[in-house]
This record gives sequence, structure tokens and C-alpha cells, in this order.
Amino acid sequence: MRHVQFLARTVMVQNNNIEEACRVLNRILGKEEIFDQFRRTRFYEKPYQVRRRVNFEKCKAIYNEDMNRKIQFVLRKNRVDPFPGCS
Repeated sequence: MRHVQFLARTVMVQNNNIEEACRVLNRILGKEEIFDQFRRTRFYEKPYQVRRRVNFEKCKAIYNEDMNRKIQFVLRKNRVDPFPGCS
């Protein structure tokens, strides 16, 4: 179980296709937001910039959560007709 985290970032090279393995690795690192963290820590970020970024990320997360909830509601198949008699 100690190697599960290591295994998640391990990419097997098949048929000496290094470019494809690099693409897979970049996709994994992008989903885990490793690149974003690297870009943030590459240069000093002023405190007001940190506050703005964090506030923006919070607002974006709230918006995405609300939109996902609305989309799931619309995609539900067995819901009660929200506007009865308007068919």
C-alpha cells in the first residue's frame, strides 16, 4: 500500500513510444494540479495576489458546484414535471 501514490504517477513506455508516455504523464500531473502548484511557487506571489487567487478559486468552485447541480437536475429522467399543465 505504500507504493500506491508512486504507482499512480508511474507511466509505462510501450513500444519505445516516449512521446505518448510523456503525454500520459502530463495529463496525470495536470489532473493532480502539480503544474499549477509549480507555476505558483516558481515566483513570489504577493499577499494581495494570493487573496485574489484564493477568492477567485472559491467563487469558481461555488459556481461550478451550482452549475453541476442544475445540470444533474435537468438530466434526471424520472422527475416530477416542474410546470404541470404546460405540455
